[in-house]
Amino acid sequence: MSVTSEPSAISDISAADLTAAAAEGGKSDVGVAVMDLDSGQVVSEQGDQPFYSASLSKLILAVDALQQPLSDDDQDLIHRALSASDDNAMDVLWTRFDGMDAIGRVAAEAGLTGTHTPDDPSQWGEVVITANDMVRLYQYILGSPVRDTIVAALSSAPATAADGFDQAFGLLGVTGIYAKQGWMYYLPSDVYLHSAGVLDNRYAVAVLTTNPTGSWTIARQSIDAVTKAVLVKLGVNS
Repeated sequence: MSVTSEPSAISDISAADLTAAAAEGGKSDVGVAVMDLDSGQVVSEQGDQPFYSASLSKLILAVDALQQPLSDDDQDLIHRALSASDDNAMDVLWTRFDGMDAIGRVAAEAGLTGTHTPDDPSQWGEVVITANDMVRLYQYILGSPVRDTIVAALSSAPATAADGFDQAFGLLGVTGIYAKQGWMYYLPSDVYLHSAGVLDNRYAVAVLTTNPTGSWTIARQSIDAVTKAVLVKLGVNS
């Protein structure tokens, strides 16, 4: 996909457009939100629907950690967690930077009304998020001192993650977009695939999905279909 020379204004996008885009997800439960970063206007479909974060919690924790004194090792761990979505790096960061309290601090600072800590403190993939909160988080990041570090890490995300997973789905790999990806298999058969990023430095986009089939292939097809439908409305054509 490539970005057209004249991206659409968010005023051209209706809630009905996002309802139609979410329907492209088939059996998946879908939450979608788009924010115009210039105006702060948000359009969403199930934007306040709660989802387990999977690896999107890495982005939230990084915001908090980057506001503290960091060693070179800390900086490397954050980069690995954001770019290659390294779970081992996140395990260290979650403990080292007080993940449970960090989630609450960032939620308060960024105005994330639907984001909260997991019931089990050891399960950072079960941080609860919403699509609306993820676009608000990007708005906060891009206006804060942590912007350059986070954007650089997300912009260098490889197609293959640290665990060997193909994270080139949803927004990742689309020209003009940097994104954080999330994936998780949750028993008995829920497949979580999330993609949240920034398009052309103008729009924050979050596509959160849970597919009940137990199939990574079907879940990937689902989030790709939803994402494509959203991006077409934002002036991105295949």
